[in-house]
Formats: sequence, structure tokens, C-alpha cells
Amino acid sequence: MKKAIKKMTVFLCAILGAALFVLAGCSEEQTFVEKTYDSGDSAIESVEIDVTDRELQIEQSEDGEVHIYYHDSQKEYLEIGVSDDKKLSVKLTMDKDWTDFIGVKPSAEYRKIRICIPQGVVLSLSATTTNEAIKATGLSVAGSLSLNSNGGSVICERIDAGNSIALTAKNGDITGSILGGWDDYTISCVIKKGDSNLPENKEGGEKKLFADCNNGNINIEFVS
Repeated sequence: MKKAIKKMTVFLCAILGAALFVLAGCSEEQTFVEKTYDSGDSAIESVEIDVTDRELQIEQSEDGEVHIYYHDSQKEYLEIGVSDDKKLSVKLTMDKDWTDFIGVKPSAEYRKIRICIPQGVVLSLSATTTNEAIKATGLSVAGSLSLNSNGGSVICERIDAGNSIALTAKNGDITGSILGGWDDYTISCVIKKGDSNLPENKEGGEKKLFADCNNGNINIEFVS
């Protein structure tokens, strides 16, 4: 009896595996197209980026405008718009059937978004992604800066904010450098399953730095 049940289980697993293979083969292959967004004359006071499975590369714009370089497909595409209160929103939409999630991810080049922000002009910037890293280089905002990766690292090089910086990573590291001195910041740090070179709490700074890392390390330097 036990042998019969075992054979039946193996048989059913084989059928299920074959069905999944067929469904994966039947899912439509996506075609990605390179696209660009330019803010032009639009006044942008804040930027909010909310995507999944995308690496974010955020850097300084050289011409005073916001530029976004990315790839869209018919089933994975960015929705970009500016609201009446001058907020630029960037959201990834997944218009997929469940069978489209079977198989491999799109190539890495299609899963990168490059955002160029004018230095010190935008009041606030918030960027969130999953399963990929956020890389911010030479980024400066007039107010608050928030970078959050669930499933990847947050890598910063010479970033700056007028009021506050919040860096969050899960299953990844928080590394890099922040413009300014140690005494410029009031620091709050949460670390789980990792090491940190930042104190849990430090008072006295005019600006705020919050770092939260779960299952990774924190290594942040202050530079001039």
C-alpha cells in the first residue's frame, strides 16, 4: 500500500512539473524598449520612487532637470507623473498573468533605472525597491532623503540632505559616505544580524541620520 502511494506521489509530481514547464513555455516573451523621461519646464519639489525588482541608480543631474532612463515592456512598465503639488511619482506596474511569473527574470540591463536629480533643488526624495540595490552617488536634496531596499544593499557615495537622511536595508548592507562631519548629525541606528560602525544613538547634531539594517552590515563614513 505504501509503495503504491509513493508511486502515485511521484507520478503526480512528474505531471505537475511537466505542466509548469509547458505553462512557462507558453508565457509570452517580453520585448523591452529603452525610454527616457525629462522634466523639462515642470517644477519638481519632491520625488517618490516605488518599484520592485529594479536596481536604482540615483545621481546628480547636470542641467537642472530631472531625467529618468529605463526600459518598459508591455507587461512591466513605469508610470511617471507630476501632481499638482509638484511631486514626481515613479511607480512600476506589473500587468501580468500568474503564468508570467514562471521562468527567468528579464535581463539585468532591463531591470535598472537611472535617475538624475538636480543638486540641492528637490526638497525631498524617497526611493524604495525590492531584491535589488540602490546606488546613490553625489546626490543632494534640500530637505529629506530616504532610501529603502528590501532584499538588496543601499550604497551611498557623498550624499547630502538639508534636514535628514534615512537608510534602510534588509538582506543587504548599508555602505558608503555622507557629506559633512560627525557632529552635524543626530544619529539613530538599528542593526540586526550584522555589524555597524555607527552608534545606536548620538545626540547633538542639527541634521538627523537614521540607519536600519536587518541581516547585513552598516559602514558609513563622513567626508568633506
